[in-house]
Amino acid sequence: MKRILTSEEIDYKLVRLAHQIIEFTYDVPICYIGGITGNGFTMAKALKKIILENSSQNIELFEITVNKDHPWDEEVKLSIPDEKLKNGTILIVDDVLNSGKTMQYALVKFLQQPTAAIKTVAMVDREHRRYPIKADFVGLRLSTTLSERVEIKLVKDKYEAYLA
Repeated sequence: MKRILTSEEIDYKLVRLAHQIIEFTYDVPICYIGGITGNGFTMAKALKKIILENSSQNIELFEITVNKDHPWDEEVKLSIPDEKLKNGTILIVDDVLNSGKTMQYALVKFLQQPTAAIKTVAMVDREHRRYPIKADFVGLRLSTTLSERVEIKLVKDKYEAYLA
């Protein structure tokens, strides 16, 4: 495995992403940040913390549970009531955007009622889409072969990204 992002680089990218989100949502009464279970939710928590340290925005964090291997087998679940998101500005956060499958199935859940805006956030965008999803806020765009994998791992309480 080859390391593609150090912990310090990921921290820097999280700060940059948080500032981009602040700029996008500066006039929004409340911003809902939903992290996909696992690294996506951990990343969403880190973004919320940075946003609150650098602005007075109202942020509500929630977790999105999606079966990443077979998303059609189970209903997408949210850790907050669906109706709370009605007409809201929603950010869907995941660590790696590859085929777009996980984000696509999560997105369907939010399209079941009116929203003001839905944006996607990914630390690494591999740009190998099978689904019509794009990352609106990205830490790193990376061209890889289809056989390569990007993994973000927790190493001694810090994240690092690897290409395998």
